[in-house]
Amino acid sequence: MRIYPLSEGSFTIDQTKVFVPFDTASENLQNRPKGSILVEIQPFVVVTDKDIILFDTGLGYIGKSGTLQLHENLMHNGIDPSSVTKVFMSHLHKDHAGGISYIHPTHNERFISFPYAKYYIQKREYDLAVSGENPSYLAEQVSMLEDFSGVVWLTEDEGVIEDVIHYQLTAGHSLYHQVAWVKESDTTFFFGGDVAPQLQQMKSKFIAKYDMDGKAAMQWRQMWWEQGGAAQWTFAFYHDIKYPTYIHAPSS
Repeated sequence: MRIYPLSEGSFTIDQTKVFVPFDTASENLQNRPKGSILVEIQPFVVVTDKDIILFDTGLGYIGKSGTLQLHENLMHNGIDPSSVTKVFMSHLHKDHAGGISYIHPTHNERFISFPYAKYYIQKREYDLAVSGENPSYLAEQVSMLEDFSGVVWLTEDEGVIEDVIHYQLTAGHSLYHQVAWVKESDTTFFFGGDVAPQLQQMKSKFIAKYDMDGKAAMQWRQMWWEQGGAAQWTFAFYHDIKYPTYIHAPSS
């Protein structure tokens, strides 16, 4: 198994829910609005013997070359975007689901970003995302899924996708948030989305104000940290500035 973080950069976000680029080398966080938090945006791609699996899709920004930044990041790691076989979404907040589709810079039309892949989407999460009830979602980013033949709607709280991905509904961060494991040989990859977004949150009892149910999210993290240490999981942290992945051993 090969694991590649696909960083889209560092950003600050405050109560406006707007992601503002942040240069960690030259900027001071204290100069940003009060309450701003600093996060990385980084989907992950996992290459197994049989699949190329993308976990979440970033902000959906177009890079300097006029290409979707997520596509650029894949190609930088030697992966043709058209070769992605599965796209698994932890949830559909705009910083995770922006790259599900994109607006072509010259045609001004919206396209599915990975037309040859299967998209695995929690159906209840999708229904919430297109309802217009929560500003953390942008319906236009995800609404194409409704008519896309490559969507596999997940309706259960837990299951296994083609004997490859084990997923579980957790809630905590959002109402229908889900996490996933991929195991191959001696490696277990764990993607906790926004319930397990940063290494430091795994190591300390931390209740985040931006979680729907911060206490539940904290309890999930504590459980996974214990289980992952015993089994030496490779954790993938979507929002960690310093540690995109971390192999947890019992003593760490």
